[in-house]
Amino acid sequence: MTLKLNIIIGSTRPGRVGPKVASWFHELASEHGKFEPVLVDLADFALPVYDEPKHPRLKQYEHEHTKRWSRSVDSADAYVFVTPEYNHTAPASLVNALTYVLQEWAYKPAGLVSYGGISGGLRAAQSERPLLTALKMMPIPEGVPIPLVSQYIGDSGVFVPNDPIVTGAGVMLDELHRWAEALKPMRDKAA
Repeated sequence: MTLKLNIIIGSTRPGRVGPKVASWFHELASEHGKFEPVLVDLADFALPVYDEPKHPRLKQYEHEHTKRWSRSVDSADAYVFVTPEYNHTAPASLVNALTYVLQEWAYKPAGLVSYGGISGGLRAAQSERPLLTALKMMPIPEGVPIPLVSQYIGDSGVFVPNDPIVTGAGVMLDELHRWAEALKPMRDKAA
């Protein structure tokens, strides 16, 4: 059985670059062949600031947007978060989405594709790691920072990375697969 990889676009901001980067990564993950990649856009879920009356650990969701999000998160064996850096940290939309559910994230590895200015989104990625760990995910050390992201978007609006970015993404996918396989017994036991 092929492991399922959710590639989550972490920004919902108008004019965002995330869908372009995520589309490229989705195609790369498909070619990589070790996962069944699924592109997940947070904007499609329209999650308000957390509005469930009960704690997410109970999994007693009342709102349809939460139930849809829970099913999406629960369906994956691993995640890649495509995340911009806003004000030296992760976008609020991603932090909100991460904290919406709890058990659905457990015992799954996560990779980070970060983008932004000169830092390549590394400060956002670093701010996300403790949160991922608190949700019982394993954020792998390998990541894909994309500095000055706009230089990789041509006139056609398509993201076209350089060789080091492509190579780094392949390394991250290999490691993500190792972790997803290794953590599978823990996910199976928890189910």
